[in-house]
Amino acid sequence: MGRIAILGWGSLIWDLERLADGVEGGWAMGAGPAFPLEFSRVSAKRKQALAVCIDARHGAACPTHAIASRRAALAEAAADLAARERAAPGRIGFAAADGTAAHGREPAVVRSVAAWCRAGGWAGAVWTDLEPNYAETLRRPFSVVDAAEYLADLGGESRDEAVRYIAQAPRATDTPLRRHLEAADWWRAELRRLALAPF
Repeated sequence: MGRIAILGWGSLIWDLERLADGVEGGWAMGAGPAFPLEFSRVSAKRKQALAVCIDARHGAACPTHAIASRRAALAEAAADLAARERAAPGRIGFAAADGTAAHGREPAVVRSVAAWCRAGGWAGAVWTDLEPNYAETLRRPFSVVDAAEYLADLGGESRDEAVRYIAQAPRATDTPLRRHLEAADWWRAELRRLALAPF
């Protein structure tokens, strides 16, 4: 069967970083399976901004995007993605089209990826499987309103990073929080301040 796909929906789209040597061709935008996504992960790497992740409880179904790995083995493609994400190997999801290998937090996501691979002629696919951590990190439940208030309370570099990250995410990453922010005057003002196009 065919090659191995790497699936993305956030910063991987605009910043392959160290993964750049491990892929070939460009992103097939919107070509991946739909995942339940939300900006519900507080990211230390991104100065406490909210990063988008698979969130079966709070997320909305959003198309993902696919790019071909140069690797022939699923484990090697997963290792490349783990290196880019500075994540342990166990935090990378993967699924083989033939069902011989699979790993992921959400069984429904794993099944959908395997089915997508079979339908599209891919041997398998890998994806970042970092969990939502808003409630654990901030010690309060996640909600769209609370998350918007959290973002509004950020200052300095953290606020700039938070606005840039959400604004740069693909438009298809159309989550409940993103829709809420789109209607907020303060958010639109931040986009203008940072010279970012409205999403």
